[in-house]
Amino acid sequence: MSIPTATEILALLRTATPQPTSEAPRAARGIYGLFDHTGTFRYIGSTSSRAETFYKRIHQRHRTGSENTSHYFSFMYNTGRLWRRRNDPATKSDGDIAKKLRNAFIAQHCGAVWVPLPDHADISGLEAQVIALAPAEMIAWNRLGMEPYEEPTTLVDALIEELRLSPVERAALCRQLRRFRGGAQAAAPVIPEPFSGSLPMLPEGPFRFFALDVETANHDRGSICQVGLACVRPDNQIESWVALVDPGTDRWVFTWLHGITAEMVKGAAGIEEVLALLEKRLEGVPVYQHSGFDRSAIRAACAALGRAEPNWKWQNSITVARAAWPELKGNGGHGLASLKQHLGLCFEHHDAGEDARAAAEVVLLAENGAKGVEEVFEVIDVEEHIVPSSPVQDDHPRREPRSQENETVFLRPVSTEIVVGRSVLTQGNLDNNHFYLREFISAFPSEVIGGSNKASAAPSTLTIHWGGVASIATDIDGSKKIFRDRSWVRTFFERNAARSGDTVEIVETAPRSYHVKLVRA
Repeated sequence: MSIPTATEILALLRTATPQPTSEAPRAARGIYGLFDHTGTFRYIGSTSSRAETFYKRIHQRHRTGSENTSHYFSFMYNTGRLWRRRNDPATKSDGDIAKKLRNAFIAQHCGAVWVPLPDHADISGLEAQVIALAPAEMIAWNRLGMEPYEEPTTLVDALIEELRLSPVERAALCRQLRRFRGGAQAAAPVIPEPFSGSLPMLPEGPFRFFALDVETANHDRGSICQVGLACVRPDNQIESWVALVDPGTDRWVFTWLHGITAEMVKGAAGIEEVLALLEKRLEGVPVYQHSGFDRSAIRAACAALGRAEPNWKWQNSITVARAAWPELKGNGGHGLASLKQHLGLCFEHHDAGEDARAAAEVVLLAENGAKGVEEVFEVIDVEEHIVPSSPVQDDHPRREPRSQENETVFLRPVSTEIVVGRSVLTQGNLDNNHFYLREFISAFPSEVIGGSNKASAAPSTLTIHWGGVASIATDIDGSKKIFRDRSWVRTFFERNAARSGDTVEIVETAPRSYHVKLVRA
């Protein structure tokens, strides 16, 4: 095999078609080039060591190596949700997820070219000559000639969907993005590592309020499998604490919703240890929940343990949101999913740490923005809150007598009708007599969401008022994300002359009671 000149090698690199990094030859060495996600030639390197092949150097080193000066893909895409701080034990779990996503991003969107050379060639000498001949844009990465990219947000979003990352993984990426934006020296929230039988340390106070959120394994509200806490300092800075919890059950119904599995909580602390850690630390300070589900879950867990519920000053961020943003009534509601869009919040729904942080941010934003609400909302006591029967988007408390004159107060709208969600119809929906609830399925009570067949139906049902003589009692198929009983849907479509592009609007009129109507496109 003759050895090409540096000029010939450069010409071959420039005219070659970029290939995925995984296609790099496993048994060849020589000179190679790296391409960024835009298809631009950015780096020239070589496998000067006899121990390295193109595959080992490009796919395994540059792509999956550490974020240092010699692993260029890893360095250039150490950004946004793809970012991690190397060798940081406090953020290792989240950082490993970010690196996994980065590796997949590079494999899918970046590329490489290569020119094989015989082992007896002076590969390192030829590399230097080729670099000297190359135009500046082809060696922009060489010797750190460029800063890492801004996150290619659209491509990353698409990849996250393609990989079907769980809410737990997406939440980790959101935390990594916040850390990246805060700078390499920013204090990192305390995130639990794989469990060795102990809980992560709580952040040190003082704190002026907390927000708490839980996730459960199944319809039993005491089956808590994750607890998240947002700790808000006097200067309104938020520190997050989150822990997986072993609920001590073999029945996992909601893994599809939050991504937590029995394997993930193996060796984790039980809820009794979590309560022992949190109980005194949270006393005397407002503790916000977004709906009544979280307090009811803590109460159910305490009842199962045969112990008293913690004496916490529970408050409700939904009530605060209703007062601050009344325009959302009948226009998406005041659930976290709706507020996320309306307020531009960045969090991953159905991760307890992320949802707790979002509830805290809702309270902070409401403190700075609610005006003139007294004319629209009635005042109620903090202690009036009655835990609702389900984790719906908005709660439905009833009035009880005021206990003391000087208690902290909320504001609450009188009406309880809430738009749960809207589903745009396709021709497939019309042909098969159903419509999808997947965009807002988390707004329904967990106890009405069952499995993929009647044998795994949910323990409870909801009532659908659709304009027919009789209402329908049904649960939700959590796999297909549709109402299980579809016997009424064809007639509903026919009566309303439904067409592709029309929208089905679902309004909650009472707990577990919904009105369905068609909105013309």
